[in-house]
Amino acid sequence: MRKVSVSIGICAYNEEKNIGKLLEQLLRQRTNVVDIREILVISSGSTDRTDDIVRQFSEKDSRIKLIRQERREGKASAINVLLKNVSQPVCVLESADTIPSIDAIEMLCRPFLDPQVGMTGGRPVPINSRDGFMGFVGWLLWTLHHRISLKNPKMGELIAFRRVVDAIPEDVVVDEYYLQTVIRGMGYRLVYVPEAIVYNKAPSSIADFLSQRRRIYAGYLQAKNKIGHMPSTMNFIDTLCEATHIAFQSPSRLPAILFAMALEAVARLLGVYDYYRGRRHHIWQIAETTKNLELA
Repeated sequence: MRKVSVSIGICAYNEEKNIGKLLEQLLRQRTNVVDIREILVISSGSTDRTDDIVRQFSEKDSRIKLIRQERREGKASAINVLLKNVSQPVCVLESADTIPSIDAIEMLCRPFLDPQVGMTGGRPVPINSRDGFMGFVGWLLWTLHHRISLKNPKMGELIAFRRVVDAIPEDVVVDEYYLQTVIRGMGYRLVYVPEAIVYNKAPSSIADFLSQRRRIYAGYLQAKNKIGHMPSTMNFIDTLCEATHIAFQSPSRLPAILFAMALEAVARLLGVYDYYRGRRHHIWQIAETTKNLELA
């Protein structure tokens, strides 16, 4: 049977609340054609127990390795360290504040049996309760991303790609989108894999939501300047159509949908302001309410 050999990379900064749960779940992955050869954790200037927790796991499983950056230099810098150290032809990149479903890595990497596939992306699913307002906003955001990605893939949170890129610019904010654009430009096919579910935690405060979304939008404006276009999830017409469809399905949610769209509009305006005044977001403020996932 043909196998897909992969390296998993995790870029972490002060992730003591989640890194152990993430590593535990990666070690429990159900695989068939996918062979997880190594799990590299790039810890960038962590000052909490992140490094100690990773070392404890590395003593139990030799595939887990800690690579420490003395200073926090941004996620793109950590990705470049990862790219210099991975040994397998396919690299999985998972956010340190997420937890994959039990067969996510298998689902995510199986498409690489096709040599034309250059990159795949999983489906982020927030664990927040939809009963609260911010929980619904998080659910709405990722549901819109999912529906749009079914038509035009946009990768994030959990991705896998062939090792055809040596490095990315260290000031890049939206690293997954930059990789996606470069790999597509090489002629490879992108595949969105909704069965590869990765759980995350959406911001549960308006302040964290605005901080996160303004940074991302400023990053997309930067990417547009570098590569000429924005991702599919930033297309206003497509987003409005999908949001309208959800509103028709759940009319009682219309006020919350409208308010969520207003919040997103404010975040984008702030992102425009940040971009044109030259504010750099490649080292960003942590959104504390997105940490510490608890899964049943």
